[in-house]
Amino acid sequence: MSVSDNTNQNFTFRRYKEGKNEWRTWQDKIFDAGWTHKCPEYVLSTPPCQGSCPAGEDIRGYLNIVRGMEKPTVAGMPWQEYAWRRLTDANPFPSVMGRVCPAPCESGCNRNELEDHVGINSVEHFLGEYAIQNNLKLTLPEGVQPSGKKVAIIGGGPAGLSCAYQLRKKGHAVTVFDEHEALGGMMRYGIPGFRTPRDVLDAEIQRILDLGVEVKLSVHIGKDVTFEQIQKDYDAVFLGMGAQAGKPLPIDGFDAPNCVTAMGFLRAFNEGRLKYVGKRVVVIGGGDTSIDVATVARRLGHIKAIKPTDRPEHIIAGQVAHDVAEASAKEGAEVVLCSRAAVEKMNANKHEIEEALAEGIEIRGGVTPVGVVKNAEGHATALRVAKLDEKSQPIAGSEYDIEADLIVSAIGQGVDFTGLEQFNNGKGLVSADKNYQVPGQKGVFVGGDVLRPHLLTTAVGHGSIAADGIDRFLNNADLGKRPKVDVHYWDLMRKQIEVGKAPEAFHTLTKEEVLKAEGAVKDIDLGLRGTDSSKFAIHNFENRSEKYVIPHNELFLGHFTFNPRNVRGFTMLNSEQVLGHFEERLEALDEKQVVAEAKRCMSCGLCFECDNCVVYCPQTAVKKTPKSQTSTGRYVYTDYSRCIGCHICADVCPTGYIKMGLGE
Repeated sequence: MSVSDNTNQNFTFRRYKEGKNEWRTWQDKIFDAGWTHKCPEYVLSTPPCQGSCPAGEDIRGYLNIVRGMEKPTVAGMPWQEYAWRRLTDANPFPSVMGRVCPAPCESGCNRNELEDHVGINSVEHFLGEYAIQNNLKLTLPEGVQPSGKKVAIIGGGPAGLSCAYQLRKKGHAVTVFDEHEALGGMMRYGIPGFRTPRDVLDAEIQRILDLGVEVKLSVHIGKDVTFEQIQKDYDAVFLGMGAQAGKPLPIDGFDAPNCVTAMGFLRAFNEGRLKYVGKRVVVIGGGDTSIDVATVARRLGHIKAIKPTDRPEHIIAGQVAHDVAEASAKEGAEVVLCSRAAVEKMNANKHEIEEALAEGIEIRGGVTPVGVVKNAEGHATALRVAKLDEKSQPIAGSEYDIEADLIVSAIGQGVDFTGLEQFNNGKGLVSADKNYQVPGQKGVFVGGDVLRPHLLTTAVGHGSIAADGIDRFLNNADLGKRPKVDVHYWDLMRKQIEVGKAPEAFHTLTKEEVLKAEGAVKDIDLGLRGTDSSKFAIHNFENRSEKYVIPHNELFLGHFTFNPRNVRGFTMLNSEQVLGHFEERLEALDEKQVVAEAKRCMSCGLCFECDNCVVYCPQTAVKKTPKSQTSTGRYVYTDYSRCIGCHICADVCPTGYIKMGLGE
């Protein structure tokens, strides 16, 4: 057997011999550098701000409108209104949320890798205020028709109102039932009015009602009307009762009359019944609600001469209301907030902790309540606490008493299941699947704190997702799976339709059409076929929004310069100024500031028209899209007859919109 001489040849697919590392000419180094088989494509991803937003707002979208990159498509519409409409597609409460949302979107913002996050909350605040000042109204989508279906919403808080809003946009009739005298849920009865001004809240609720939402107040489903009757009268039901029952401390002595829950305390204040508290107030918690209780108590103060019937616990229990004239002689109350966590590790917003300390509230971290000290009449006179070790266990012998005239438990919330006991999952909440439908209860959906106590914006997001499920249920469609990244996406196809540049309708070519166009035809040429010049598709584009959140390490951060955040004005109060101060202290940015803040957005995952790829491409393969074809997201295109796959365009793309994907 002979061996071929080719066996000993040194075959290689490398362009250079082993050890050779110099370019032949400097022209080769510049113009032929890094040939690969891959070519760039344009990939739309979800930005981390939106991925972190419980309401799923198209944050990048409305920031791009505010900065002037995406223009209104309706003649004469101001950019402020266009941005507000983009925002409220997901969240109908921008002015409220712009004030009180702790903004997890800002924590997720990729700009944190540079100097500071984008002030998303402040832009939302500005747009919400603009809409109220200019009396903007929510509208139903063009062409939507009444479905003939009726949905009952149990609970008029953020989840219920969000669900009602989204269902009306889909053409369904909606009736909201609420046990209170006014709508708003925790936005009205849980958060103090100096944080969410009631005229602002009322304006944003009224917009939803103006879409044709029916409301029945002071009706408790399960007491006044049975759930079975609701199911007979309506085609679907949404449970959004909220978790407005406070949780008492599970310690000996908390049954004293002057030991109350945070929910009861805040409701009495927000209903205007509670005008003052005791001289010494102790709050147990560590979250935002405990801060709200403590700051309200500091503002209310106490009076020296108090009638037994006017003690705060009687007011909180709903037995009577304080006299306004008596409240005029108030003095400051001593307020102590106790938390199991160290002060720096408390769940409350850091800026709210700082404000509370400035207002004279004492915060003691690393302690746990172990009992309530009572007097002979059975009233609490002190809270007994113990210090915690590094493993959060009580230290033996470390107990001490904190004097108190009123003790408030802010350790969590509960649900009132009266008449709706069948929905209690045994943990004091309601269970649900990914579409927020109650297992084993077709047509019954749920959202908000009754599902999982969390943020107001979380409740808004629950209502929106549940509305999608209800709509599919009413249309006898399979509920299906929710996307991995479940938000209100920016849609390139929708944008192209909006600007009148939608792709042409697709149709399969006949044998005659192929023959006429190309002069020859084979069976394999028929059916699904096309080229990069075909007009029925958006070429070289991939939408990963439903499954991918783009991280900071896929951006070209070197493009961005230092640009400090535009910070909203805030009136900080000291311990002397806080008594009786119930005015709002947060100021909205002005128009110039809000535009400057929006320009700090890095538009993660979507082209923001910086020209880097056009400027740096050594082959002049990346070009600007002709004006007749351009839109947001289609600012540039690649001439693949010139592209050598050098990946420079992807390297210098600040937003991570360009990926070397074609060819894989």
